[in-house]
Amino acid sequence: MTRALFRQALDDLATKGATVNLWLRDDDAVIPTPALATLLDLTEPQGVPLTLAVIPEETDHALAEHLARRDRVSVAVHGWSHRSYSQPPAKKQELGLDRPSEVVLVELAQGFDKLSALYGEQLLPMLVPPWNRIASQIVEQLAGLGFECLSVFGREKPAPLPLINTHVDVMDWRGTRGGRPSDELFGDLAAIINGGQRPAAIGILTHHLVHDAQAWAFLGELIAETSGHPACRWVSARDVIATT
Repeated sequence: MTRALFRQALDDLATKGATVNLWLRDDDAVIPTPALATLLDLTEPQGVPLTLAVIPEETDHALAEHLARRDRVSVAVHGWSHRSYSQPPAKKQELGLDRPSEVVLVELAQGFDKLSALYGEQLLPMLVPPWNRIASQIVEQLAGLGFECLSVFGREKPAPLPLINTHVDVMDWRGTRGGRPSDELFGDLAAIINGGQRPAAIGILTHHLVHDAQAWAFLGELIAETSGHPACRWVSARDVIATT
């Protein structure tokens, strides 16, 4: 039912001559894996741009060489180690104030520099905080490290630098820890499209390393529903940055 509502929302936009933009961010890449191959096989044939949030500490030339000739894949900085320093019961956070901010900033600078050397122009000046959490005091210092935008999860809010967020997470982190039902996800997308303040681009968040059959199935369904639809455009994060 909600898949039909999503399709209707797109059809209504087409009738008005309007369009909606979608962008895809996938987190936690470090090395080439079969799961990454599955993700690329889903997105590349349909021309869907992909932003991979890469964890700098453990990555190396293997992933960079694997992605080098893929012109629709861009890379963002995913913290430094994806290690939490918060103390329970606080939620997991790498980029918080559990350590001196100077230490956090040095690691972020290392991450930016390492991925710049590995990826060159394929690297976006975008920080993707692990677990989508970052202290405001750290955000205030990001521009000085070379970052031009930040991507977390949820509606964009005023910030010291542009936010290019994701809005629909395919994973059920608090329940099955597998893919959420397709009807729920299509319903979320329909609600955003029909809402009063639609973001410049609706961000889809995936984590290829932990996808189950349902997560892969939904991503395939979404690409099939949207690719070629006159009211829908898959855009790159670079395109979104340029218009923000």
